[in-house]
Amino acid sequence: MNVRLLLFASVRDLAGCDVLDFDLPAGSTIGELRRELVTRLPELAAISPHLMFAVDTEYATDATAIGPAAEVACIPPVSGG
Repeated sequence: MNVRLLLFASVRDLAGCDVLDFDLPAGSTIGELRRELVTRLPELAAISPHLMFAVDTEYATDATAIGPAAEVACIPPVSGG
């Protein structure tokens, strides 16, 4: 299945784009997508454990399954006060 991943802030800057497409097996999880993202962008390895993901506007865990028409977003950690 094709998964379109929306990127924001520092992840978008590192990727050089605001959307990445992944071809994943049906029933893939956020954890599998996270691994594929780091494979494609190894510079994200250090912050990968801190990246948040949302599926259809709901925060998701690594165990969350991705549906075939889901909107998936990657949200990097933020700093500030």
